[in-house]
Amino acid sequence: MAPRKKAAAAAAEVKEVKEEVKAEAAAVEDAVEVPAKKPAKKTPAKKAAPKAEKAEVKEEVKAEAKAEVKPEVKTEVFIEFGGVQVAVDEIVKNAKLTVGEDKDIKIYVKPEESKAYIVAGEEAVAMDVYFC
Repeated sequence: MAPRKKAAAAAAEVKEVKEEVKAEAAAVEDAVEVPAKKPAKKTPAKKAAPKAEKAEVKEEVKAEAKAEVKPEVKTEVFIEFGGVQVAVDEIVKNAKLTVGEDKDIKIYVKPEESKAYIVAGEEAVAMDVYFC
């Protein structure tokens, strides 16, 4: 056979195969029922945001609850001399009553003299501390 005849025969064969494939595809489509496509529901983006916000709020509430569960830590300081002790809070309270609460105060305690020396601004005052 001549090359032209071979090419023409091959083209005809390809054409036949294409037609067969199209016919089979149409038969398959007819056999399978394809449901009609419904338009996709449009969900507003606003609904997703509140869920995220709710999750964040829940996390914050949980964190606050954990923070509230911690017991309050209290610190007390005592000065002890000669087997007797005095709470530092009491010394500070009495010093503020002596010089006033509106000033910066420095307190120096000398247990061997039973005295506390208070410096508030340029004022210096000696206060008795009773070790009971």
